[in-house]
Amino acid sequence: MARWCYRHRLVVLLLWVGALLGLGAAASTAGTDYANVFSLPNTDSKRAYDQMEKAFPERAGDTDTVVWKVDTGTVRDQSVQSRIQPALEKIGKMAGVGGVTSPYAGDRGAAQISANGKIAYAQITFAEQANAVPKQLVQDVVDTAQGAERGGLHVELGGQAIQRVQEPPTGLAEMIGILAAAVVLFLAFGSLFAMLLPIGIAIFGVGTGLFSTQLLSHVTSVPDLAPLLATLIGLGVGIDYALFIVTRHRRGILRGMDPEESAVTALNTSGRAVLFAGGTVCIALAGMLVTNLRFLDGVVIGTSLTVVFSVLAAVTLLPALLGFLGPRVLSRRQRRKLAADGPEPERASGFAARWSASVQKRPRSIAAMALVVMAILAIPVLSLRLGATDQGNDDASTTTRKAYDLLAEGFGPGFNGPLQVVSTSGDTNKLVQGIRSTAGVAQVAALPPAQGVTVIQVVPTTSPQSEKTDELIDTLRDKVIPDAGAQAHVGGVTAISKDFSTVTGDRLPLFIATIIGLGFLLLMIAFRSLVVPLTAALMNLIAAAASFGVLVAIFQWGWGLSLLGLGKEGPINAFLPVIMLSLLFGLSMDYQVFLVSRMHEEWVHTKDNARAVRVGLAETSRVINSAALIMVCVFLAFVLSGDSGAAMAGVGLAAAVALDAFILRTALVPAAMHLLGKSNWWLPAGLEKRLPHLAVEPAEEAESLPRASAGGPTVVHGFVRDAEGAPVDGAVLTLLSKGGRQLDRVTSLADGSYIVSVPTPGTYLLSATASSYGARARHVVVTDEPMVCDLELTEGEVDAVN
Repeated sequence: MARWCYRHRLVVLLLWVGALLGLGAAASTAGTDYANVFSLPNTDSKRAYDQMEKAFPERAGDTDTVVWKVDTGTVRDQSVQSRIQPALEKIGKMAGVGGVTSPYAGDRGAAQISANGKIAYAQITFAEQANAVPKQLVQDVVDTAQGAERGGLHVELGGQAIQRVQEPPTGLAEMIGILAAAVVLFLAFGSLFAMLLPIGIAIFGVGTGLFSTQLLSHVTSVPDLAPLLATLIGLGVGIDYALFIVTRHRRGILRGMDPEESAVTALNTSGRAVLFAGGTVCIALAGMLVTNLRFLDGVVIGTSLTVVFSVLAAVTLLPALLGFLGPRVLSRRQRRKLAADGPEPERASGFAARWSASVQKRPRSIAAMALVVMAILAIPVLSLRLGATDQGNDDASTTTRKAYDLLAEGFGPGFNGPLQVVSTSGDTNKLVQGIRSTAGVAQVAALPPAQGVTVIQVVPTTSPQSEKTDELIDTLRDKVIPDAGAQAHVGGVTAISKDFSTVTGDRLPLFIATIIGLGFLLLMIAFRSLVVPLTAALMNLIAAAASFGVLVAIFQWGWGLSLLGLGKEGPINAFLPVIMLSLLFGLSMDYQVFLVSRMHEEWVHTKDNARAVRVGLAETSRVINSAALIMVCVFLAFVLSGDSGAAMAGVGLAAAVALDAFILRTALVPAAMHLLGKSNWWLPAGLEKRLPHLAVEPAEEAESLPRASAGGPTVVHGFVRDAEGAPVDGAVLTLLSKGGRQLDRVTSLADGSYIVSVPTPGTYLLSATASSYGARARHVVVTDEPMVCDLELTEGEVDAVN
C-alpha cells in the first residue's frame, strides 16, 4: 500500500483534497446540530427534572442575568431607573429575546433587589438554548446593558449565552498549538518541508474528522464538547504519528536507501506501529461507553473518527507527500553531507545513547528517583474532589465572574446555585416549613403549583461548589422530605452536578478496569509477553495519579492559577476523569508501543534483553520526547480556548504526556525492564499457541540479491575475537531472517571459530553474544558461495542495528 501511494502520489493527494473539500462543503451546507443531551437515569435530580418538564414545558429558552450595583444611594433611585429601565425595554424588543423580568415590575420584582438596595438583577429569557442563540444578538444585549453604565453605576451580565461572547476567537488555541508544534518540528528536522509534513497530515486528519462529526450531529446526539476534544486529540496524534514515520524515513535516506524504498520501509515499520497505536487510542476512547453516560457517546464518536482519519492520512497521504519531496525531506546541510561523505553508519549516538547506557548501568537508582518524583506529584490526588465549575471560576476580569460575585454579595453565596425541590404529593406547607428550619438554608419560596407539581426554590447559605451545599442536598433527600411525608425530589444545577459526580465516581473503577484490561490484552498479543503489558498498565496508573495530582494542585488548590489566567480554584470537573483517562491511556499506549516495538525487534534478533532495552531506548527516546513536546504545546494552547473544561483538560493532558514521556518511558520503564531481565518476554507456552498473531513489526520479506544460480543451502563461517585479537570461546551466534525468524544457532569453539547454515542466498542478520562482552549484530549479504565473516566483541559496546 505504501509503495502504491508513493508511486500514485498525485491521485492520492487529489483524493484527500477532494475528501476534505467535499466534506467541508457538505458540513457547511448542513450546518451544525450539536445537542448537549445530558441525562442521568435513576438519579433524584433526573426525576426532579422530568417532573418539572411535564409541569412547565414552556421554559425551554436560556435564561441569563443583568446585574447592576450602585456605589451611593439605592437601585430604586430615579436616576438609576431612568438609565436601566430603557436598556431593559430595548433588550426585550430584540428579535430572539423571549422576555425580560425587571425588578421594577411590581411586587414580584421587589425580590430581585438586595436587602440593602445596592444590587439588583433582571432575567433575560432567550427564545433558544444558549448554543443556538446568535452571537450577534448576545453581543447586542451586552452592549445595550453596559451602555447604561455611568460613574457609580456598574452593570455586569452572567449566563451561558453571555459566556459565549467573551470567549477568544474560534481557532485561536488551535493556531497557537500548530505554531508551537511547527517550531519544535523545525528544530528537530532542520528542514521546512519536513516540518510541514506532520502539520499537513494533522490538518487533513482533523479537518475530515471534524466535518464528518458535524454531519453526524444531524443523525445522532453529539455534544458541542466533542469537536473541541476531537481537535485537541487529533492535532496531537496526527502530528505525532507523522513525526514517527518521517523520522524513520529520513533515517533510511541518511543510511543510503533510495527514497521510495526508505518510504516503504518506514511505513512497513513505523506505519504498522502507528496503525496499532491508533487502534489502542480508539479502544481507550471507546472505554467511555462502559460508564453508560449517554452524553459521552457523541464524544467517543467525534474523537475516534478524528483519530481514524489521522491514522489514514499518516499511512496513505504521507507516503504520497514523501514521493513529491524525495530527498528534499532532508535539510540542505544533510543532503550536502550525504553527497560528500556517503551514507551514515547504523548506530545510535549522542545524548540518547549515553542516557540509554546510564540507565543500563544504574537501573535501581534511576527507577527509585523516577518513582519518588511521581509519588510526590501524586500526593494531591488524595484530596481530589469532583464537581462542576461555574462562572464563579471564570477569570476575575470577565463580566460573567463580576456578575456572579455581585449576586453572591447582594443575595448570598447560595443564590448562584439554588436548589429546586419538586413535590408531587403530600403536605407542601409542612415540607416548606421543614426545609426552612433546616440548617444551611437561606431562603425558601414555593411557586404556584401546575398540573399537580409544586416547585420549591431553596437558596442555600453556601456556594454551589461548597461541600456544605452537598451535605444540605443529602439532608433534604434523606431526612427532611421523608419526615414531611412528601413525595419530592431535589433538582437544580447544583444537585445535578452532585449526582453526576457521584455517578462518575461509582463507575470510574469499572471504566479504568476496562481500558487497562483491553490495553493489557492488545500488548500481550502484540509483544507475546505477560510482563510487558503488566508493566504498561502499572505505568498508566502511575501517570494518571501524578497528572491528577498536578490538576488538583493547580485547579483545586489554586497553585499558579493566577499566572495561567484561569480564574478561581474549585472542584475538578466530574466528566474530566473519564475523558482525560481515555486520552491518557491511549496516548501513553502509543509511546509504549513505539518504545517496546523497537526493543522487541532487537530481542527477537539477539535474545539479549540488556541489548534490546538499551538499543530500543537509544533509538526511540529522542523521537518520543520530541513527539511529547509537540503534544504538550498543543494541549497547553487550549488554555486560551476560553472554555474552562478545555483548559482543565489541556493542562491535565499536557502534564500527563510530559510525565509519561520524560520520566516514565525514558527512565522508569527501561530501568524496570533492565531489572526484570529476560522475564520481560515470558509467555506460557500454552498461551502462546492460543493467542492470535498481530504483527506490530514488519512481516518477513524475501529479499534476495541477484545470483548466478538458483542457489541452494550455503554457510557463513569465521572467527569471534575480542578487541585484543584473542579468540572468544562459547559465544552464541544466531542467524535470523529479516523478519526476525531464527534460522540457525551455534556456539563458538575454543579457537573462536563458528559455522552457521544458510538456507538460501539473501540478506540476513548475524548476531553474536558472550558473557562479559557487549553484543554485536550485523547484516550479511550471502550469495551462493560460503561467506567468511569475522566478528569482534568489545566490552560495554553500544551496537544499535536498525
